Amino acid sequence: MWKIGELSAATDLTVRTLHHYHEIGLLEPSARTTAGYRLYSGEDIARLHRIVALRQLGLSLEEVRECLDRPEYSLERVLALRTERLRQEIAGKQDLLERLEQLGAHLRANEATADELIQTIEAMNMFEKYYTPEQLEYLRKRREEIGEERIQEVEAEWPKLISEVKAEKDKGTLPSDPRMQELARRWKSLVEEFTGGDAGVRQSLNRLYQDQPAAQQWAGFDPELMAYVGEAMKHGA
Repeated sequence: MWKIGELSAATDLTVRTLHHYHEIGLLEPSARTTAGYRLYSGEDIARLHRIVALRQLGLSLEEVRECLDRPEYSLERVLALRTERLRQEIAGKQDLLERLEQLGAHLRANEATADELIQTIEAMNMFEKYYTPEQLEYLRKRREEIGEERIQEVEAEWPKLISEVKAEKDKGTLPSDPRMQELARRWKSLVEEFTGGDAGVRQSLNRLYQDQPAAQQWAGFDPELMAYVGEAMKHGA
């Protein structure tokens, strides 16, 4: 029979953890001393080893209890649930990684301030509201196809193009002017490169910019500029 302090030293589990396992009924000592101290038997220790092994697989304490105490709650089922949860966690981490990479690229291209960074994050969150999961997956694959080098080139090209369009708008250049027509063609080409020609993705992008001023600010243009480019595209068509 092992006292709780001895068991703690042998297993590297704290006395507090063993107390907690007792309190929730996960590992109850088989006996007590005359002074009331907990005593653990060989069977108790064997159960503790199983608890530790299942915890190392990432199972919650409740899932561990189910595995040990309910025959119908098979380990196979628990592992399947845990595997699916882990896949979701990995997907979430991958999404976070892509967000951080995009933010880093945006910062490098625009030397953004902290406030601009927050606006970028807000825009990215809005971005997900306007695209279906299928469209987001399509865009992820599209990003892989284009490659990071080309993406960085495009991200650097957009601010230049927007600046040129603004300059023409401020000068009063007509949408039908050849100079503006050339800028409109470049604008359309960059959008098509992003969407891959997918009409649904393009519609979601348009709805995002029409409904969300913050997204327009993040991209670097306003509704009037969008309308100006739109008129130029109509003349081009």
